[in-house]
Amino acid sequence: MKIWIINGPNLNLLGNREQSIYGTESFEDYLKKLQNAFPECGIFYYQSNVEGEIINKLHEIGNNPEYDGIVLNAGGYTHTSVAIADAIVAINLPVVEVHISNIYGREEFRHKSLISKNCKGVVVGFGLDSYKLGVYSFLNR
Repeated sequence: MKIWIINGPNLNLLGNREQSIYGTESFEDYLKKLQNAFPECGIFYYQSNVEGEIINKLHEIGNNPEYDGIVLNAGGYTHTSVAIADAIVAINLPVVEVHISNIYGREEFRHKSLISKNCKGVVVGFGLDSYKLGVYSFLNR
């Protein structure tokens, strides 16, 4: 099983930004733990603050039969990007949307996801372990 994790804008700052919401651990440190938790999986990682680069990465890996799924935290683009929503529809790999925080317990604009309807499922509010649950969903299909 080979799973990609794609993170959107500002998630490169995990461990430093808004620690009361996102915690103190960097994603790179968490990724090592995630890879150790799923030794049977190849877990690959990509992060970009640029919408078009995220779309390009979805296109690049999304129809490659070598991979089994994508765990996507589109960050702020979750609430604004029709283009990322369209890219998810255009690929063959299933996508699980994840969020570290409970977006429904935050500002009203975060309650609406433009990408959810195009995803296999959504994991919200379990901290960095939202990614673990996203990966786990591919192992139990």
